[in-house]
Amino acid sequence: MAIKKLDVVTQVCPFPLIEAKAALAEMASGDELVIELIAPRQLKRIPQWAAEEGHAITDYQQIGDAAWSITVQKA
Repeated sequence: MAIKKLDVVTQVCPFPLIEAKAALAEMASGDELVIELIAPRQLKRIPQWAAEEGHAITDYQQIGDAAWSITVQKA
């Protein structure tokens, strides 16, 4: 299993989700993508998209005053 980090803290909607989709598309099943972001809308949209695609959220935590980390494991 590989782990890739995607830092999209400086990006606004919808770019964190667009970049997450592109990064995950290049990864193998079982790999994890750690997404660091601040875009409030994406805090719900990324887990929703992951569930729709069959991926798992393995970690979801606040990492700063307004920053979050969401880990998606590819199905």
